[in-house]
Amino acid sequence: MRLRVYPSDLAPGLMLGEGVVLGDDLDLGAWVVIHAGTRVGDRCEIQDGAVLGKRPRLGARSTASRADLPPLEIGAGAVICAGAVVYAGARVAAGAIVGDQAQVRERVTLGEGAVVGRGCGVDNDVSIAAGARIQSNCYLAAHAVVEGGVFLGPAVVTTNDDTMGRRGPGEPLRAPTIRRGARVGAGAVLTPGVEVGEEAFVAAGAVVTRDVPARAVVMGVPARKVREAAGG
Repeated sequence: MRLRVYPSDLAPGLMLGEGVVLGDDLDLGAWVVIHAGTRVGDRCEIQDGAVLGKRPRLGARSTASRADLPPLEIGAGAVICAGAVVYAGARVAAGAIVGDQAQVRERVTLGEGAVVGRGCGVDNDVSIAAGARIQSNCYLAAHAVVEGGVFLGPAVVTTNDDTMGRRGPGEPLRAPTIRRGARVGAGAVLTPGVEVGEEAFVAAGAVVTRDVPARAVVMGVPARKVREAAGG
């Protein structure tokens, strides 16, 4: 079945699918596309060219789930910025922000007040908790976990497959987990399965190949602990 959208007079160029639910007091930009079933809460801001409720198009070799997806849900007061694409099956909590040209895939959860910066790629099944701040051009690999209050600097990259696409049958992806309040500097790379502990500090440009203890400061390639993080 083809997924159709139809013109609406609520905003210039607005296209709506069947069963879309729009809250009160919305700020809708031009040329927004909202696919079938999407639910947008009160007082949301949906900026120019955003696409909401897109269905994934998976490659033949993709191991992502092909199960039916529930509608996209966007909580009250959330902001979807210009050109962002947020997929069906995602949940964007109240007050969260998805930056310009960001991609948020299916089954992602974005917690209350969390921010995903410009140009970020958030792959399927990622969990981002309340208050996390993901800066521009970061990539969160499928199944990554980002706990509350985490800060990721620009261009942080997470990975989830040591084999680069040659995993054996049934071998799961192993994405990083970034615990509460941890900070990861610009351009750092987190390799599959690593855990960055609570309130840890990963220096810019580090390549993290092993778990980082809580409150540790690590730097270098590969990253090594150099001291404990300062208080606060």
